Amino acid sequence: MNNAGTYLYAVTGAEGSAPAENLKGVAGEAVRAITHAGLVAYVSTVPLDRFGEEPLRRSMEDLDWLSETARAHHHVVEAVARTTPTAPVRLVTVYSGEDQIRELLDRRHDDFTATLARITGRQEWGVKAYVDPTAPPSGEGGEKDEGATSPGLAYLKKRQASLRSREENWRQAAVRGEHIHDVLKSVAVASQRHRPQDPQLSGRAEWMVLNGAYLVDLDRGAEFARLVSGLRGPGIDVQLTGPWAPYSFAAFAEPSRGETGDDA
Repeated sequence: MNNAGTYLYAVTGAEGSAPAENLKGVAGEAVRAITHAGLVAYVSTVPLDRFGEEPLRRSMEDLDWLSETARAHHHVVEAVARTTPTAPVRLVTVYSGEDQIRELLDRRHDDFTATLARITGRQEWGVKAYVDPTAPPSGEGGEKDEGATSPGLAYLKKRQASLRSREENWRQAAVRGEHIHDVLKSVAVASQRHRPQDPQLSGRAEWMVLNGAYLVDLDRGAEFARLVSGLRGPGIDVQLTGPWAPYSFAAFAEPSRGETGDDA
């Protein structure tokens, strides 16, 4: 197919087990493996009139298309990761053909090999912590009425006290988020803090004070989960997700968005 590109999902070591033969990827296309230089690239063929550089620029603005493509991409990555250590590649990474994939495996061989060695026997866990912004700061005792004041002055004082209370709430919430991160990273091999999600994305009114990713040895997964559970408490909710393929710890596989054939 002259008008076809090769969509790359992930890279593994050649000794890994292959996923199910009927695995489908983006646009419902079959996933296949390209073995080269001791590595395996999981790919599928996609039409360039939908996945070429210019069509992608338009498609990436379509949230429904982007969501569907992301689900299919992650489905493939997770399927592969269930059978072997897997280095995920960024969403919508498209090359001109299999020869370019093989050239990538040659050129970035040491990078892929080092990343696979780092994540072997380990899993990524996600942790989000939320704090109720309406909870009073610890030790807050409320202000006493020092005598009669005008309604305007009383309102101003109440407003100032509310702002001080909210600022103190946020300061204490940020400290709690930092503490949780410090405790969790003491068990993890590696960790990353991502930007907190906007309430419109998280679907929660509470402040997100931690959005972290943690690379944890397989034999410490249960310990890590217990640790997360023990960090929950009054006014703070700590959520654990995963285990996931190690997206947060394969940073080299990050091409520029929408640029067909860029380096992974």
